[in-house]
Amino acid sequence: MNSNDEARARSRPPTVAGGNGAPPSLAPGDWNQDALKELVVELSAIALDLAHVEDEFAEDLDAMKPSERQSARNLLHYMALRRRDIRHIQQVLAALGLSSLGRTESHVAAAVESVLKVLHHLNQHELPQGAMRERPLDFNEGRALLGAHTEALLGPQPQDREVRIMVTVPSEAADDYELVNQLVASGMDCMRINCAHDGVDAWSKMVANLRRAREELGCDCQVLMDVAGPKLRTGPIDPASQIVRWKPLRDARGNVTQPARIWITDSDNREAPPSAAAGSMRIPRSAMRKLRASDRLRFVDLRGRSRTVSLEGPEGGGHWGQLERTAYLQPFTEIRLNVLRGAARSSGRIVHALVGAPPPARCFITVKPQDTLVLTREPIPGASAELDGEGNLLHPTHISCTLPEVFGDVRPNERIWFDDGKIGGLVQTVTNDEIHVLIQVARPGGSRLREDKGINLPDSNIRLPGLTEKDIADIAFITKEADLIGLSFIRRTEDILALHRELARLGADRLGIVLKIETRAAFEQLPSLLLTAMQRSPVGVMIARGDLAVECGFERLAEVQEEMLWVCEAAHIPVIWATQVLETLAQTGQPSRAEITDAAMGERAECVMLNKGPHLVESVRVLDNILRRMQAHQGKKSARLRALRLSTMMEA
Repeated sequence: MNSNDEARARSRPPTVAGGNGAPPSLAPGDWNQDALKELVVELSAIALDLAHVEDEFAEDLDAMKPSERQSARNLLHYMALRRRDIRHIQQVLAALGLSSLGRTESHVAAAVESVLKVLHHLNQHELPQGAMRERPLDFNEGRALLGAHTEALLGPQPQDREVRIMVTVPSEAADDYELVNQLVASGMDCMRINCAHDGVDAWSKMVANLRRAREELGCDCQVLMDVAGPKLRTGPIDPASQIVRWKPLRDARGNVTQPARIWITDSDNREAPPSAAAGSMRIPRSAMRKLRASDRLRFVDLRGRSRTVSLEGPEGGGHWGQLERTAYLQPFTEIRLNVLRGAARSSGRIVHALVGAPPPARCFITVKPQDTLVLTREPIPGASAELDGEGNLLHPTHISCTLPEVFGDVRPNERIWFDDGKIGGLVQTVTNDEIHVLIQVARPGGSRLREDKGINLPDSNIRLPGLTEKDIADIAFITKEADLIGLSFIRRTEDILALHRELARLGADRLGIVLKIETRAAFEQLPSLLLTAMQRSPVGVMIARGDLAVECGFERLAEVQEEMLWVCEAAHIPVIWATQVLETLAQTGQPSRAEITDAAMGERAECVMLNKGPHLVESVRVLDNILRRMQAHQGKKSARLRALRLSTMMEA
């Protein structure tokens, strides 16, 4: 499949969500010869479809490498099978004690042919000569191909465990060798580095730490590096639009357990506080020189409340102060300080201070249901709505986006989601400079939207290039240090072809590719994406469930996940089960019951990915234990009937 064939590739084969739904024609228990003949007719029509799809895609199949052609054929067979609703056929076959075709992903044509052979025998007829161009894969050959492709992509199978464990390492992995060593020792089979964060120096240290750990422990562990891709995110927030809250810590009874630490420095000092601060203010240098430890600075906050900051000794060009009552202030505004010394309760020296800006991580805008949110093309710092004294709207809430190129692809009445689906709305109007969004999903009291949060446009035909300038620069490093490259935010086959061209230019044709499926467009075109990617091996697929849930709808996520597992198995392509696996455990040290079950179902993939968190090493150990236990019970879609522990009651 070449770039000239892209349009044809996108229009074929049928999408994952296909199915035309044939009406039931046989009922269980109706086993006369006429009924069996009718069943043969329906299955023969399916077999003919499988042969026809090979003819339809003959050019693409002939262009495939011999090592991938059989897998591509089987993928086409599976998509042809799934164009039909065969539930009525499955019901009858199961009642006859035959294969219901519910476990045929890896060997579709052979399974259909096998069932037809039995039915012809029951009808006392010879099986007609098949119309296949080549002999179809059988069950064992299909499984063997998936195993071989998995090993080619993810490395050797770990001892006593079939499913690999991938771990997204935090920034600390660059400087903390012991962390990397413990991850490998606990069962990490692939280290994932997200190139959306950190930089070349940190990535080099992470890889060096992994190499050292592999050598010391004698373990295999691959390196996957994801390019950031064209991720659409919110722009910066105007810190001057914020209200800062200087708040002490209190116990359950409201007693102050730790005053808020306020950093006071002179107006010319632009350095950050020497340690974490609840707030800051700057005063003229001449006034700074006169401050003494134990001085008190009294001021009035935005609510008209009198508040006092008690000074400690000087440190690093400033003073630390302690505040025991919450204060609300406006950044970059001047406040009047009454400097009190000793036992004085009033009429101290008066100085003026400038309130410091909040850290960017604390800045946000607030949106409520039925609000209008304006996305701006220009990088104007975002701000919440501005009202006049009577509550009338002067300026709506606004924020910029990191990729203004999408403005030409967005249309009215299309959905838009922010921050992993926490906030959602409907596009109302689109101009060259602004997109007006009617907020429909948010907390009744208002949801906070911060900078650098994801924006999803599931209904829009986004035409962004698959590789950004940053991605292309990063790929040069990735090809030298990594075993696998992750392609983020794929939408069309051209995105894969662009990566193929870049890897060929760098002489890295054999680098493994992981297609991260995180957009609705990618899910709906998954078969075409796989056929394109299979032109060059090895290849795998990551089910990026976070963005997929937002793009396809949370209620559809389980269905989408299943369909992707089936289609990838039909192509004999390994799958990485990703996003929020054991997330509560990784973050808090205590897993939820639901996420343990979710992790166990990861046995149906070839690899399960954990994300970073303070308890990451323990999460690897727990996942390793779960996967070892579950492989005796589950393999892909098939339940494995190991003896039940409950069966001991029969021995009583």
